[in-house]
Amino acid sequence: MSVASANPNSSPASTGLARPVAQFFIPAAASLQERRPRTLKHGDTFTVFDHNGDVLFGPGSPEGLFHRDTRYLSHFYLTINRQRPMLLSSSLRDDNATLTCDLTNPDLFDDKDRLVLGHDLIHLRRSRFLWNGHCHERLTAKNYDDRPHRIRIEIAFEADFADLFEVRGTVRSKRGRHLSPVVKQDYVLLSYIGLDDRTRSTRLSFDPKPDELGSNHISYDLDLAPHQSRSLFIEIGCYEGEPKKPGDHRSFFLALRDARRALRASSSRAASIDTSNEIFNEMARRSISDLYMLITDKSEGPYPYAGIPWFSTVFGRDALITALETLWLDPAIARGVLRHLAANQATEIDPAADAEPGKILHEVRCGEMAELGEVPFRRYYGSIDSTPLFVILAGEYLKRTGDLSSIYPLLAHLEAALTWIDEYGDRDGDGFVEYGRLTDEGLINQAWKDSRDSVFHADGTLAQGPIAIAEVQAYVYGAWQAAAEIFRQINRPERAANLLARAEGLRRSFDAAFFDEELGTYVLALDGDKQPCRVRSSNAGHALFTGIAYPERAAQVARGLMSASFFCGWGIRTVASTEARYNPMSYHNGSIWPHDNALIASGLARYGFRADAARIFEGLFAASTYIDLRRLPELFCGLPRQRAQGPTFYPVACSPQAWAAAAPLLLLQCCLGLDFEPNALQISLNQPQLPSFLDEVVLQHMLIGDGSADVAIRRSGRQVVVDVVCRRGDVRVLTRA
Repeated sequence: MSVASANPNSSPASTGLARPVAQFFIPAAASLQERRPRTLKHGDTFTVFDHNGDVLFGPGSPEGLFHRDTRYLSHFYLTINRQRPMLLSSSLRDDNATLTCDLTNPDLFDDKDRLVLGHDLIHLRRSRFLWNGHCHERLTAKNYDDRPHRIRIEIAFEADFADLFEVRGTVRSKRGRHLSPVVKQDYVLLSYIGLDDRTRSTRLSFDPKPDELGSNHISYDLDLAPHQSRSLFIEIGCYEGEPKKPGDHRSFFLALRDARRALRASSSRAASIDTSNEIFNEMARRSISDLYMLITDKSEGPYPYAGIPWFSTVFGRDALITALETLWLDPAIARGVLRHLAANQATEIDPAADAEPGKILHEVRCGEMAELGEVPFRRYYGSIDSTPLFVILAGEYLKRTGDLSSIYPLLAHLEAALTWIDEYGDRDGDGFVEYGRLTDEGLINQAWKDSRDSVFHADGTLAQGPIAIAEVQAYVYGAWQAAAEIFRQINRPERAANLLARAEGLRRSFDAAFFDEELGTYVLALDGDKQPCRVRSSNAGHALFTGIAYPERAAQVARGLMSASFFCGWGIRTVASTEARYNPMSYHNGSIWPHDNALIASGLARYGFRADAARIFEGLFAASTYIDLRRLPELFCGLPRQRAQGPTFYPVACSPQAWAAAAPLLLLQCCLGLDFEPNALQISLNQPQLPSFLDEVVLQHMLIGDGSADVAIRRSGRQVVVDVVCRRGDVRVLTRA
C-alpha cells in the first residue's frame, strides 16, 4: 500500500523508546469491520465514532477525535439514566456533511428494580459534524410518552493525547505530562505538554451549562413534558497552543452552514453521474462524497488525504493515483496535487528521511513522535514510485486540460524529478530504477506493496535489495513519454525526442529482463543480485496501465490476470493463488485492492480488452452491494466469490480510502473509453461498453476548455449508443466504434 504502515503481522517494539521498526504496523487486535465505525473529516481533523456516536476507549481501539496525528478525545460515552441508549439508526448524509445517530431508551429501573420508564419513549438524536478543528454536536431529547418524565443525560469523556502511531500500537516508555483539568461553569479544558514541548488542548464546551460538570463527565437533568423536546449543544475543540473563546448554540448553526457551503462549492466542480442502476448511483455518490471529504484545501489547491483512520494526511503516491483516477471528473484535484508535491519536493540528501534531490514525498506526519524522530515520517520520501507518477500526472493533466499555464511553473520540478530518476533512481546504471532504504529506520519495501513480506521469490524467500519492482519500470516509461509530450508542447523537440528514445529503449530492456515465458507474465521484481522474483502478481497489470507492454505480451498478461488463480469473482488478487506466499487474508499477498484493480482495468482497456475491464468493474460493484454505505474499503480479502454471499472483509482496512473511493470513477471511464482533446474542444468515447449491471449512464457537466457537455450512453440490443444531451460552448462529442 502507499502507506508507511503497513504490515499487520509485524510486532511492535515492546521495550525502549518507540524505536522505529522496519514496518510501522497496524495491530489487528480490534477489527474495524466489527465496529463498523462512522467517520467524519474536515481539513486536518477526523473522527471515528461507533454507531451510537460514542468513542469507546480500549486496547487497539481506533476511535476518537484526531487532529494533526494526535488523538484529542479518547472516550466520549453517553448514557440516559446511567444506561446506554439503544441504537435505532446511524447514518451519514450523502455528502458526508453530518452524522446523525437516532437512539432511544431501554427499559429503565430504579434502585429497587421497579420499572420507571418503559423502552422506546424517549428519542435521542445526535447530529454531529466537523469544521475548522472543532467537532460540533446537537443532542436533542424528545419525550413521546403521554406523561412527563425526568431523565438524566450523562457524558463521560477523556483525552489521552496519544500519538497516532501509539494508537496504531507502538509502545513508548516515555510520554509527556497531562496538566490539571481546568473546569469552568460551561466548559472543561484538558491539556497535555508533549516531549516536543508543544501544548495540545481539548476544550469541551456545553450550552446550556450542565447541571453537573467535572473533569471527566457532565450531566443534565431534563424535565420533559409529553411530546416536549430539549436540545443541548456540545463543541469539542482541538488546539495547539492557546484555545479560542468557546462558542454557544449559535456557533453550531453558523459552522454547519459554512461546512455545507464548503462541501457544495468543492464538489460542484465534479461531473455528475446518473445511471439506470440505483444501487450503483448510491455507490457513485458515496465515492464522490468520500473523495471530497478526504480532500484538504492546501495553499496550493485541493489535496486528497489518503484515508481514515490511519492515513489522514499527505501521502504522495496515494494522492497522485487518486488524481489520475479522477482526472476526467475534476482536473482541479490533479492541479492541487501537483502544486503541493512540487512545493515539498526534496532538495537535498537526508538519509533519515530517505530524501534525495528531486524526489517526491511519500508521507508527512505532524504528531509528537514524528516531531521527536521516534518515527521517521515527519517529512518522509521513501516511495520509489511517487517521483515518476508525479511526471505522469503532469503529462496527463496537460492532456486532459491543455492548461500549459499551470505546467510552466512546474517545469523546474519536473526536470528535478527526471534528474532524480537518472541519478538516484537507477542506482547501478543498469537502466532500471531500484529502491533501498538509506537507513535502518526507513521502509524496507518502497513500492505500493510496502509490507515486509510483499516482495519474494518463487520459493517464498524474501527478496533482498536494492529491488527493481516491475511496475516502477512501467511508471518510468510513462513518465518519459509524458515529459516528452510536455516538452513537445513547449517547443523543445530535441528534449522530447531524447525522452521518447529512452522510453523505447526501456521498453525493450524491460521486456527482455522482466517477461517470463514460462509464467506467461512479467516477474514481480529483480532482486539486488538481478535475479528475477518469478512470482505471478498484479504488479504486471501496471505494465498495461502505462503501455510499456508489447501488444503480444499484453494479451498473455490479460489472460493470466483474468484466470481463476487471480480473478476471484470480486476482483484481481495482488498475487495469484498458485504462489508460495499466497494468503487471501494478507495485506499484500492475495488480497483485493480496488485501486489496483482500477489501474489494471485501465490498462486492459488501453489494449482493447474492454470486456475484461467491465468484468472487473462488475466484480467490485457486486462487492459494494454487501458493504456498509456502498463504500469500497482500502482492501478486502481475496477469498473466492460464493453464490449469494458477500466478500470477506479485511479487519483493519481504512474506510474511506481516497484511491479506493476513486476506483469506480476510473473503471467507468475506461469502460466508456472516455477521452478528452482540449485543443480541439472534443470529448470522445472510444468503443464504449457498458458493464452488465448498467443499461444507461448519463454524465453531466463534463468540462473541457470553457465549455462542457452532457452525454447519455445507452444499451440498445447488443449495441451501445451515445446521445449528446446538452453542449455548452463549441464542444464536440465523438463516438468511435
